[in-house]
Amino acid sequence: MQAVVCYGDGVVRYEDFAEQKVGDNDVKIFVKACGICGSDIPRAIERKAHSYPTVLGHEFSGIVVQTGKNVLSVKVGEKVTGAPLIPCGECEACKNGDFALCSNYSFVGSRQQGAMAQYVVLPEKNVFKLDEKISFEQGALFEPATVALHAYFQNNYKEGGYVCVLGGGTIGIFAMQWAKILGCKKVVVFGRDKKHLELSKRLGADEVMSTLDEDFKKRALSVTDNHGFDYVFECAGAVATIKYSLELAAKKAKICLVGTPTKEMTFSVKEWEQINRKECYLTGSWMSYSAPFPGKEWKMTEENFKNGKLKYDEEIFYKIFDMKDCQSAFDLYSESREKVKGRVLLVNR
Repeated sequence: MQAVVCYGDGVVRYEDFAEQKVGDNDVKIFVKACGICGSDIPRAIERKAHSYPTVLGHEFSGIVVQTGKNVLSVKVGEKVTGAPLIPCGECEACKNGDFALCSNYSFVGSRQQGAMAQYVVLPEKNVFKLDEKISFEQGALFEPATVALHAYFQNNYKEGGYVCVLGGGTIGIFAMQWAKILGCKKVVVFGRDKKHLELSKRLGADEVMSTLDEDFKKRALSVTDNHGFDYVFECAGAVATIKYSLELAAKKAKICLVGTPTKEMTFSVKEWEQINRKECYLTGSWMSYSAPFPGKEWKMTEENFKNGKLKYDEEIFYKIFDMKDCQSAFDLYSESREKVKGRVLLVNR
């Protein structure tokens, strides 16, 4: 088959790659669309993959083309997406249903062949069937949408409060939408990029605010009648937004760190003391899984894409490339990551 083969240092080639074998419990999928996640970038640009050459990609959708003899839940010709985590099922975390914390997991597009290829093979339990109403583009957004929803369960979310989303990228856009779906009093999205903020507003945010504005913290608190935000979701993984999360939080607020930091950071006593003085609850969120695997996050995403409550907008994707033009896609990140405003999608026509 043909695949997007990554060699590190920004070099990717669309070339021949050995197809995976289809076992008795496996499903072979023809990949229609695969997004480039932020976690793919350091693997492609900074040589941070587990090994090279490698095929990246874990946010995808496609069509079933072959099933193992024991597979019953999906059939050839059906539209599907895939949960990229492959947990061991035997460790303590797995037995507790905390699959994202598995001690001996594999992961599509990281520890094994990814979906930036003509075909990808997954265990049956990782294949998630899509309603025909859901497009392949939406199917490629299931993984980030479930990541955003998982954070709400981690944050012990209850309806009726003020919600703050820091970061207007793909995860932030879905985190904002889940706040509306789950019954928030008001949700505000904070970010730096004007297009991201405009998109968030169009998709349902009650307010959007640029963190480049000097008075944004004051204006943000006025939205909540100076109460502060009951739930804070940090979705950018940036030092500044992590610190903002502590400032914008209300007393007894629940703060969830969803974004993955890439830089070392320090906090002043005054900054960190806000957790103590406000008696905030601080938690992390990692991936998007619950029991029974892959979890309610995936079922709820399918239901809400299907009924239209979880909205899709073409501008979520910055650019769409054919798989064979993969080098041009990754060159965008090599030139300037800051200029890539949204997900980049690779497709097989």
